[in-house]
Amino acid sequence: MRLLIAALILSLPVLAQAGAQKYEPLSASVQAALSRSVSDRAPPNSSFQDSLQAIDWLSEMSERLQKRIPERETRLDFLRAVHYEATRAGLDPQLVLGLIQVESRFNKYAVSSAGARGFMQVMPFWLKVIGGPEDNLFHLRTNLRYGCTILRHYLDIERGDLYRALGRYNGSLGRPQYPNLVRSAWVNQWTYHRNYKLAMR
Repeated sequence: MRLLIAALILSLPVLAQAGAQKYEPLSASVQAALSRSVSDRAPPNSSFQDSLQAIDWLSEMSERLQKRIPERETRLDFLRAVHYEATRAGLDPQLVLGLIQVESRFNKYAVSSAGARGFMQVMPFWLKVIGGPEDNLFHLRTNLRYGCTILRHYLDIERGDLYRALGRYNGSLGRPQYPNLVRSAWVNQWTYHRNYKLAMR
């Protein structure tokens, strides 16, 4: 009986300790632009400047992420996807890693009490607003594409104010706890210092 209960508990989605984006009406032009951004299904190219940067960044971040995602290939696929989607949206990949740490603790199947889903805790209403019902928010690239697009949108409407953009992302605009948590994770856990070009000289 205990084994059955444990199996049922493990099969349930993990509740994330996160807030939720709030629905706000979008102008037709903004909605169209965001929709184009999430619907671009072109095969991803490398977002790294060159192979040396890729090796260095992936090696360093993989080492930091090992305890959270133990399987090496899964970890590297995740990091490549984060770097690509963050760079594509004009975001710092390390900021996105900090946000994921706070939002879902790197749990692909995390679900918040408000219903936000996946690594970046995207609210399902975004599927109707800028995506389609066939989009799966538990799919790695789909979740990262939506999350990075939404954060970029909030940064744009807040004129680059990261504090306020993060507050909007979490549905806690005006309260300092969430932006401070993300900033702390970004700076203390995921800052990337190494300059591989200098190291190669």
